[in-house]
Amino acid sequence: MSQKGKSATKRHKQTEPGEINEGQNPAKICRPSIENILHVSLTSSHGDCAASGNIAEQFLALEKKLVHQLKALHFSEPVTHIYNPVEYAAEPHKAYVHRYCRSTKAVLFLGMNPGPYGMAQTGVPFGEVTMVKQWLQISGHVDKPENEHPKRPISGFDCQRKEVSGDRFWSLFRKLCGTADVFFRQCFVHNLCPLIFLNKTGRNLTPPELCAAERNAANKICERALCDIVRLLRVKTIIGVGKFAQKRAQVALKDGGIEGVAVEAILHPSPASPAANKGWLEVADRQLTDLGIMPYLSDQTTV
Repeated sequence: MSQKGKSATKRHKQTEPGEINEGQNPAKICRPSIENILHVSLTSSHGDCAASGNIAEQFLALEKKLVHQLKALHFSEPVTHIYNPVEYAAEPHKAYVHRYCRSTKAVLFLGMNPGPYGMAQTGVPFGEVTMVKQWLQISGHVDKPENEHPKRPISGFDCQRKEVSGDRFWSLFRKLCGTADVFFRQCFVHNLCPLIFLNKTGRNLTPPELCAAERNAANKICERALCDIVRLLRVKTIIGVGKFAQKRAQVALKDGGIEGVAVEAILHPSPASPAANKGWLEVADRQLTDLGIMPYLSDQTTV
């Protein structure tokens, strides 16, 4: 995966993580080679994926193919560093999938991409270190990424900085479900894109901040993979964590010809969102109730 770029461009502040800011220019000229990347579908039909073999292993195989396709893309400035925790944090990531993705799932919570102090350190979506170790009971060896940025070191489960989004996210489901096993009985958490993008100064870049052509090429690959995961897990409802994830899921299902899957959203728990800082747990609890998701989070009710 080639990367270049000498300086970061200034960006307008986003109104919510994962949304494109007004005033951003999407017309930068880039040359991702997408045409030869998407000539093969990642999986077969809806029923075939889950019908044969181990679901966790099939899920990991889909991720491996996704990463392979993303590596064929070129990302220009402001991107200077790219982390892929699916690879360098493979041990805890595989432990997460093997433990909690062993069956089909009614609800898929979809994040945008890993955060620098969450999945970047632990290999688990929204993977705040303490939550991953204590509530999800996942741990493991984490290597260093290729071309590590000096201001964004990877220290794995020794990371001392709290990932606020992840802490809020998993705290909600600890409150609602009690145990992780109850949550994962009918739900799973996955990121649309497995990569972390950093600029020259080490600032985390969300996918909407990438060059338009490169962003669109990456979205197309990730959305194809999302459709395959939806088929594998026989998902009934996708809950986008933030509007960006919801929008990309809607596009993915439409382009993939998948019908009968609801696509909803909850507020993103990022501390960069003023709304999330005014009681995110209560807001997300109310949203999940309004969406009819609570029965899937209960140990008492069979949906």
